[in-house]
Amino acid sequence: MPDSLRDLEAGRAKLFQQMQTLDDFRPGSISVVVRRCGKPTCHCAQPNDAGHDPQFRLTRKADGKTVTESFSTPAAFRKAQREVEEFHRFQTVSADLIAVNEKICRLRPAEPEQGAWTPQEKKRLLKSIARSLAK
Repeated sequence: MPDSLRDLEAGRAKLFQQMQTLDDFRPGSISVVVRRCGKPTCHCAQPNDAGHDPQFRLTRKADGKTVTESFSTPAAFRKAQREVEEFHRFQTVSADLIAVNEKICRLRPAEPEQGAWTPQEKKRLLKSIARSLAK
């Protein structure tokens, strides 16, 4: 049995409440990079050496470019990790909210008819659609 409009609206209200509980968040992904410095006399240049200490990095897109941020302390890394996890929670709640709203839109009845379109309304609507398609 499909959800009733009332049930869906209650579910949407719960999702809005979840949105309000979100903490600081930011997009990106965290990765670990083990690096070699390139100096021929360094220990990292030796075969089978593990390289230098791993660097933890946050990578994200900003203005169409990939931006990478390294963390100077373990505390900064843990903070960024929490923020990225919270962003994933935001994405999940947002997707759920969109899904519920689509169901609500399909179930909610249209307003009663007030009559047929007037020629002026049709013309104004067509111009509006044409402008939005031209963008």
